[in-house]
Amino acid sequence: MPTQICCVAPNIFGFTGGVQIYTRNLLEQLKVVLPEAQCMTLLKYDRPSDVAAASVPIPGIRFYCFGQWPRQVQTVAMSLMLLWLAWRQPQMLFIATHAQYAKALWLAKRLFKIRYWVVAHGLEVWNVPPGRLQTALRQADQITAVSQYTRQRLMQEQGIAGDRIALLVNTFNAARFQIAPKPAHLLQQYGLRPDQKVILTVCRLGGESPLYKGYEQIIRLLPQLKADWPDIQYVLVGKGSDLNRIQQLVQTLGLADNVILPGFVADEVLPAYYNLCDVFAMPSTGEGFGIVYLEALSSGKPTLGGNQDGAIDPLLNGELGCLVNPRDRDAIATALRQILQGTYPNPALYQPEYLREQAIAHFSLTQFQTQLWQLLQQQGLTNESLDGSPAAVAAAKPKACGSVW
Repeated sequence: MPTQICCVAPNIFGFTGGVQIYTRNLLEQLKVVLPEAQCMTLLKYDRPSDVAAASVPIPGIRFYCFGQWPRQVQTVAMSLMLLWLAWRQPQMLFIATHAQYAKALWLAKRLFKIRYWVVAHGLEVWNVPPGRLQTALRQADQITAVSQYTRQRLMQEQGIAGDRIALLVNTFNAARFQIAPKPAHLLQQYGLRPDQKVILTVCRLGGESPLYKGYEQIIRLLPQLKADWPDIQYVLVGKGSDLNRIQQLVQTLGLADNVILPGFVADEVLPAYYNLCDVFAMPSTGEGFGIVYLEALSSGKPTLGGNQDGAIDPLLNGELGCLVNPRDRDAIATALRQILQGTYPNPALYQPEYLREQAIAHFSLTQFQTQLWQLLQQQGLTNESLDGSPAAVAAAKPKACGSVW
């Protein structure tokens, strides 16, 4: 019987945050390394129409969507579907790509002896108090952490043995991001000159702590940078519940001429924004990893992140970027000033080709495929005729066959 895998996820169509991008990459690569596997996905917030309208469908995956129902019904309907699948096919491997869904899988394991994995990203598995989520994490057959930072926190905080937490780090499509001059159409759109200094952040403008993504820190330190560059621009790409507050803060600080808020930017347009900037900065406190750092590095841009969360992974502990205390606004301002002046002590920040090469070498889709293959092989889920090498994985890539197997 072919291997059967069911992923349980919030959504992958429409809004594309880190969890959504990771889930999509995982689904695509599962079909690469296990082309004969029967794969399905339960999507809580997506609707069938979202799948049908997807510009880039995932071949060979069957989707069950619950977003067409009211929020309370979504939870009940998806939980019942999960339990029904566990009862009918207890040999199926279940993968929760967000830890909250592990609670239902823990119940299914108690009832039907299923196996389940949990993908651990960041905040959702940090400082987990005693309760069902903690139990679900500890009872999982496998946890895959997207960063070494998150893996270490799980080991320290939850007492989970290291051999039960595998690294399956974030990846990205490097072909989408290239080293290029500042795009003429964006310079014209925003009335900028090529020599103007531009700082960029790409993130969700959520309602968490103002320090979570670090964009408020940058806005509040802009007056310091204006002393050196009066027309410096901060481009904050993203949407979310915090947008109105940020707009008010910009007005209060008199920074309307220095802050650009494009809102949501489509995936096909986003690479141009990386090319527009002189430095990418997201001094966050709550990133489990941060795919945006890879996108900036692949665009050859100097990159600044916080030194107290998963940003240390994509920046290779400071080898590829600047790591700074995200709670120290003066330290952030000093680092940004050095980067923009060309005096930051790590010369790698000014070597675009090197930054791109290293980001690809450590975090490419090929690396993700190899890690995934090895993990599946350890669990006895792979076809032994494949050896997991990049060449073998590429040869196993399935032909497009629509969105339903």
